[in-house]
Amino acid sequence: MRKFEFNLRCFEMNDFRNRLNGNYIFNANWKELYVLTEYWKSDLLFYKDDLLFLDRLIDKHILWISKKEDYEAVRAIENSVTKTNNICTALLKRVQKHLKHLANLIENPFVYDEQTFRNEHQQLEDDFTAFIKTYRANKKEVFEITKHLIESDELIRLLTHSS
Repeated sequence: MRKFEFNLRCFEMNDFRNRLNGNYIFNANWKELYVLTEYWKSDLLFYKDDLLFLDRLIDKHILWISKKEDYEAVRAIENSVTKTNNICTALLKRVQKHLKHLANLIENPFVYDEQTFRNEHQQLEDDFTAFIKTYRANKKEVFEITKHLIESDELIRLLTHSS
């Protein structure tokens, strides 16, 4: 049970290299890196769908905004979600390319320089980690602004119906 708790704490950190083995990228075999990269691909596909949902959520509520400052706040977060979606798309393309390189390395280990490839893998992991931080911040902001807009809308409805 103690080992499970320790592993869970490792994955809760936002730096995926903080695993039990801090040099995982440089010690893992190609198949292990391939599996890890497949997880990244799966996660990115999920995040892409979730970003689309967040964008639609914003679009749904932007029509009911009556205050200029609310509109500006929503536009800012909408731009941030769009930018994050573009980063997600670019990361997904890099992961796809990386998976092809890994498949080639599994079949022929002498295709690429091992150290260069592992450094590229590490950079991809760092970029993935940074993306997740941005994604989470965007999601939190979208939900906060949506909550604010819904509460404001309810107040307007109450004031309108009581007149």
